[in-house]
Amino acid sequence: MEQSLVILKPDAIKRGIIGEIITRFEKTGLKMVAAKLFWADKDLAGRHYPYDRKEFIEGMAKKTVENYEKFGLDVMKDFGTTDLNEIGQIIRTWLIDMITEGPVFCMVWEGPHAVELIRKMAGHTLPLAAAPGTIRGDYSFDSSYLANKAKRGIKNLLHASGTVEEARFEIPLWFDEKEIHSYERVEEKAMR
Repeated sequence: MEQSLVILKPDAIKRGIIGEIITRFEKTGLKMVAAKLFWADKDLAGRHYPYDRKEFIEGMAKKTVENYEKFGLDVMKDFGTTDLNEIGQIIRTWLIDMITEGPVFCMVWEGPHAVELIRKMAGHTLPLAAAPGTIRGDYSFDSSYLANKAKRGIKNLLHASGTVEEARFEIPLWFDEKEIHSYERVEEKAMR
């Protein structure tokens, strides 16, 4: 059994598709063990997107640079640097701004291989690369180019923990232990 954090970002809330996304997870058999709607502050967002998490920061930058190269665009022109850490830090500030621009709906989902399953269902973080049938592939059309030109995060609807370790780090940021509940769904009896 694993737990994974899913945050429906302000763009999902504004579009009124919370129920559609929750339904997809529920139909898979995943169990929601925590949920709340609230407005995150910059401090919480900064801890969620830590400035010193090198793999995360440079990973975002690398995806951005690859996307720029794919479309023949000039990273230096838009970012003023080609340094992956510097590009990642710029994107990090945009992510913090985006996740704090409106309410978010946070959930903890539980189930066998929950982290991997949710990531597959969510689809690629770049909506253009998300396959049809995934949440981002079906409901998001933003691109890193449009986001970078507007100096904002990509509107890709949701955050989903990338690894079990990441989920273990993220869940306590957003939920107190007493907010996470244990109960049995009908499907669990059939899986024994």
